[in-house]
Amino acid sequence: MDFTDEERNGLYKAIHTRRDVRARFTPEPVPDTVLARILHAAHRAPSVGFSQPWNFILVRDRATRRRIRESFDAERERSSAMLEGERRSAYDSLKLEGIMESFVNVCVTYDPTRFGPFVIGRTSIPQTGVYSVCCAVQNLWLAARSEGVGVGWVSILSNDTIRECLRLPPHVEPVAYLCVGYVEEFAPKPDLEAAGWLPRTKLSSVVAFERWEGEPGAAWEPLRGALDGAD
Repeated sequence: MDFTDEERNGLYKAIHTRRDVRARFTPEPVPDTVLARILHAAHRAPSVGFSQPWNFILVRDRATRRRIRESFDAERERSSAMLEGERRSAYDSLKLEGIMESFVNVCVTYDPTRFGPFVIGRTSIPQTGVYSVCCAVQNLWLAARSEGVGVGWVSILSNDTIRECLRLPPHVEPVAYLCVGYVEEFAPKPDLEAAGWLPRTKLSSVVAFERWEGEPGAAWEPLRGALDGAD
């Protein structure tokens, strides 16, 4: 099943314009049909041993979201205390969540017991289960972007609070807490890049050939040239 040029360009557009949205959410509701399409895309993610170890908990309740927001506030204050001077001031000025403003919150979890204790491909690298859930998160994010829906991953949270608020079983691990909703705009650059918090790393600086920090031989030179122009 080949992609047309238009379809391929649309995929790359979604990848390059995907943003971690922390602000600019609008009150416009996301229709059930759109939300269902986004979740279907997430559920189609690859998974180790076809284990599909994810669950998606949709959170609209304002009281629950306030408790999650309180956890964010506490964890952010703790993080801020690790910094000093201008760096701390810059950190404190950043908008890093949209828990209350977004249309819905989505907690994506990992269940290591899905389909029993033996999962093909997970025996040597147990973390592949969590990696699979991250693939589902990325699918959700890209599908949402194609629908004009913003997503923000809130990682400044206590997993213990998430477990308590969402009543997760002891064996289920929260992986991602997402804010999902329509936004006023998708910024030209990621917020942290635009704010000067960190620069974008050049692709050519993180690609090695044959081994860690391996230099390219003649066979790799054309690719190396393409990487240099990729940013």
